[in-house]
Amino acid sequence: MIHKPVLLDEVIELLNLKDNSVVVDMTLGFAGHSSEILKRIKNGYLFAFDQDEEALTYSRNKLSTIGDNFSIIDSNFVYAKEKLNEFGVDHVDSILYDLGVSSLQLDEDYRGFSYRFDAPLDMRMDQDNKLDAKIVVNTYSYDALKKIFKEYGESKLSSSIARNIVKYRETKKIETTLELVEIIKSSVPYKERVKKHPAKQIFQALRIEVNRELEVLKKSLDNSLSMIGVGGRIAVITFHSLEDRIVKHKFNKVCEVDPLVKGLPNIPEDKLPDFRLVTKKGIKASSLELQDNNRSHSAVLRVIERIK
Repeated sequence: MIHKPVLLDEVIELLNLKDNSVVVDMTLGFAGHSSEILKRIKNGYLFAFDQDEEALTYSRNKLSTIGDNFSIIDSNFVYAKEKLNEFGVDHVDSILYDLGVSSLQLDEDYRGFSYRFDAPLDMRMDQDNKLDAKIVVNTYSYDALKKIFKEYGESKLSSSIARNIVKYRETKKIETTLELVEIIKSSVPYKERVKKHPAKQIFQALRIEVNRELEVLKKSLDNSLSMIGVGGRIAVITFHSLEDRIVKHKFNKVCEVDPLVKGLPNIPEDKLPDFRLVTKKGIKASSLELQDNNRSHSAVLRVIERIK
């Protein structure tokens, strides 16, 4: 099994790891980033979150070959603060999010994440989640589907795609990924289909809806900002504009001087921000990485540091 972590060198450098750092990997996956982090914190500790059974098993074995100073927690990262409190941890030194769906998950056709393979409509990160993509496409109203496709998929053709899904399911339940792909294709003009795969944005929208990704991210970022210690850093890798917009807005907001005193010659200490931007602009993959790892094409890394 080969997994190439995105922006690995940049992440390791910008997290500013110390030998005794306490680090949280919010999105363990197949331990691409965590493996390199664990090598650098021999006297520190790594907490890693994931809810994918295959990833948990694989990563536990992989990390065990490096050290035993880690704990893997089977949970969505939205609950990280509570779970860490159970370990007696309320402040940490570094936090990492890699918000992309693993290419290994996408390549497992039975998971239903990919529009390239025929599989049952699923798209659940957590297999215990009661909501899956099949329920969404077969039970959501036209208006609800249109809203999801427009907001989460940023699709200009959300109306026609939602309309054709509703029409199709009047005679037959939509069961598989390729069945849905054909409905999407029939809703998109040919000239649009040749630009990019017409199902890409819709599958993204369904995945976000099924896993409540944007709501979870907002809440988790707030928790992370409250947990990070002075001098500690939070690094977030996003893969589409919706996530990046949330991270950029949140980071910029907490780094602003209180608007009531902004511009004054002597600003009181308590009115200065608690954080600073380590990356003024999002960092993207180098041309060398792009050649080696296509998954890094849309990745954007942003890093923030607590300064007081």
